[in-house]
Amino acid sequence: MCDSWLSERSKSFTSSGIRKVFDLGAKLSNPINLSIGQPDFDMPQAARQGAIEAINSRKSGYTPTQGLKQLIDRMQGDIDKKYGHPDRKLFIASGTSGALLLAALAFVNPGDEVILFDPYFVMYEALVKLVGGVPVLIDTYPDFSYDVQKVADAITPKTKMIILNSPANPTGYVATPQETKDIAVLAKEKNILLISDEIYEQFCHVPFTSPAQFNDQTLVMGGFSKSHGMPGWRVGFTHGPKVLIETMLKFQQYSFVCAPQVSQWGALAGLDVDMSAEIANYRRKRDMILDGIGDLYEIARPEGAFYMFPKAPWGTASEFVETAITEYSLLIIPGNVFSARDTNFRISYAASDETIERGIEAFRKLAKHKK
Repeated sequence: MCDSWLSERSKSFTSSGIRKVFDLGAKLSNPINLSIGQPDFDMPQAARQGAIEAINSRKSGYTPTQGLKQLIDRMQGDIDKKYGHPDRKLFIASGTSGALLLAALAFVNPGDEVILFDPYFVMYEALVKLVGGVPVLIDTYPDFSYDVQKVADAITPKTKMIILNSPANPTGYVATPQETKDIAVLAKEKNILLISDEIYEQFCHVPFTSPAQFNDQTLVMGGFSKSHGMPGWRVGFTHGPKVLIETMLKFQQYSFVCAPQVSQWGALAGLDVDMSAEIANYRRKRDMILDGIGDLYEIARPEGAFYMFPKAPWGTASEFVETAITEYSLLIIPGNVFSARDTNFRISYAASDETIERGIEAFRKLAKHKK
């Protein structure tokens, strides 16, 4: 009987495949966990102290829907200097994922098409379907680069939005300045909303370019989860044209209300902390894995985030990952969680050196494993 209460939208997508891997991992003793998409370093002491002071000062109430004024003012000043767009405004969301949900609710009508680059962050397709939109996938295999001609060819009168994620999850790919400019200009010419998910901006081993530099209508999203090691604190942000921001805020009022106040004080205190050493360490971790398994796996070299997306050396990616988990206690994510293909798998190298070394050993055995 309970099944009859389920909405049609709840049937349009399945539970996250990543969570299924986490559930499997919970049953293992001392697994080699290269699956988690969060930094392994601690959040900075200044951020922790900022949150502690907020708690001790009894700052437990709501903030304005758009966010803590002190945090908004500080970040708005930085954005004004960077972009110089007179109409670019900012608000604080409950994580970047919260901002993505608000954007889907605010801008996508049933039947609208949303262009995604395959592989894509797992949430994108689900959110588009949640609001009745139609995901349109642009294949980026084998090197995961962004071909603007493929985007142009995919545009129809129903195209409402393009979501660009650079540096990308799950591939670690960073769009070149030319790719970024071409997509930004195309979106503006065709009057299509461009969302730039820049949550991994600071985890970039090559120069980073935001499409907002070429298209002042771009809606940019980011957050503190990755850069400051505070994913559970749920502090994200979005900036873009005032009319878009105000519309998203209407939906925030009737959903999240506001981002957690204590977390916002922590984020404000963490803004001045130099995280470059922690972030640079991920380049070294990336190279550990590339040097350790690059001779046995086909891997497009990632230049950002803390992921790589190798091709399974045998079988489907799902078969490969099942063997990795059940026989080697190695937690990784099958590529069909992020893609229409089931050929690759995601490694997160946001892990200790010891875990990575154990992972390399397991991967080398796996490559030669016979089904």
